[in-house]
Amino acid sequence: MQLIDPNHPAYRRLWVRVAIVAVCFGWAVVEFVTGDPFWGVLAGGAGAYSFYILFWTFKPQPPATEPVVQPDAEEEEEEEEGPAATAEKPSKDGQAE
Repeated sequence: MQLIDPNHPAYRRLWVRVAIVAVCFGWAVVEFVTGDPFWGVLAGGAGAYSFYILFWTFKPQPPATEPVVQPDAEEEEEEEEGPAATAEKPSKDGQAE
């Protein structure tokens, strides 16, 4: 079970990954200094896990590119003529729309 999805676009930037790990280890230091080792170990474990996922096993995925959609020829003709011209065109059954 993975708690952090390294393929999420938010983790592409290096400074985001460094900040997450630094905050976790920094909070562990705060907990140890204030005399609460239980929470210090938990925060340190979160820092170690985030370091492992975000640095050790991190393989950035290239951004997914979607194919460019070309408009149909009919849509281009309607756009050139304007909305008034399309309202006057008769429909396929011979009646004006």
